[in-house]
Amino acid sequence: MKYIKTIPVLFLSCMLVAACSSRKKSDNSGALAATASPDRTAVPVKILSLAKSTISRTIDYTATILPYEEVNVVPSTPGRIEKINVEVGDRVSKGDELFLMDRTQLYQQKIQLGSLAKDLTRLDTLLRTGSIKQQQYDQLKTQYEVTRSAVEFMEANTHLKAPFSGVVTGKYFEDGEMYSGTPTTQSGRSAVVTLMQVNPLKIDVNISEQYYPLIKKGMKASVVADVYENEVFTGSVFRKAPTINAATRSFVTEIELPNRNDLLKPGMFVRVSMDLGEVEAFVVPSNAVLMQEGTNIRYIFLEENGRAKRVEVTLGKRFDDKLEVLSEFLKEGTGLVTEGQAKLIDGDRIEVIK
Repeated sequence: MKYIKTIPVLFLSCMLVAACSSRKKSDNSGALAATASPDRTAVPVKILSLAKSTISRTIDYTATILPYEEVNVVPSTPGRIEKINVEVGDRVSKGDELFLMDRTQLYQQKIQLGSLAKDLTRLDTLLRTGSIKQQQYDQLKTQYEVTRSAVEFMEANTHLKAPFSGVVTGKYFEDGEMYSGTPTTQSGRSAVVTLMQVNPLKIDVNISEQYYPLIKKGMKASVVADVYENEVFTGSVFRKAPTINAATRSFVTEIELPNRNDLLKPGMFVRVSMDLGEVEAFVVPSNAVLMQEGTNIRYIFLEENGRAKRVEVTLGKRFDDKLEVLSEFLKEGTGLVTEGQAKLIDGDRIEVIK
């Protein structure tokens, strides 16, 4: 009876020993497989020693021409428009009267100002003879000054004049109509007429943040408009933004553009080129630069201790069949793989061939 009870115990013990032995063998075989994985066959490649070249650093951008100044001319308060003196396309000089508002209130205030001026003269005489107190004179003088300021303000908002020389680009009312202050322009602003300064013009260019230290006030810019073949216009930087746009990693540079013979018009599409001077840079054959599939990541392979090292790069300017590449890991004298790179992965053994 005791023998029969012992059999299951022995059976279970044998099963446990067999399982442990099997697991140990499996672990040993896995470790051997991991350490015994052979290296890939060396890939034959050709290399070129990296060296810096002197290049002329230019940047090219597209932009739209803007008026140097633009103003929607309106009176300070709603009222009837008596007469508009300009039409769309008219050129005006600074100080020219653009339109005239109803003059009823202006006439009333001028009459009141004239009456106060006479009273002030009388009080001035009485003050000298000691017939009135200084306080009474001061009160009337204050009233006169306030009325005079109101007349000057009303004068400016009745006879609306051009704040600068330019061209009329919008007219939104006719003589006798009521100006109510409601939006009338495409930009959603109210206006009786719109005036633009078109000589000089202005261009706003969004430039990559990496060039921020190189952009200086007074720097020249070449501007080409597609509508004028073989015509190159020259502008100059007059302002750059003090901050970088975090969303686009760029900053706005404003270029003043003299409008030679009034050929250029606001809204025209132009190409802007700026010369940033000569710099030392790495320029490599374009076929040495690869692009990761499905992305816009560019990279090259360098030779390091007989193996291929993948290095991501940023592209600069193109020079025919060569490209400027930027990376902090590039050093002069390092071997650049120029043939056979398409077969490489990072860390592959390479065989340099002539």
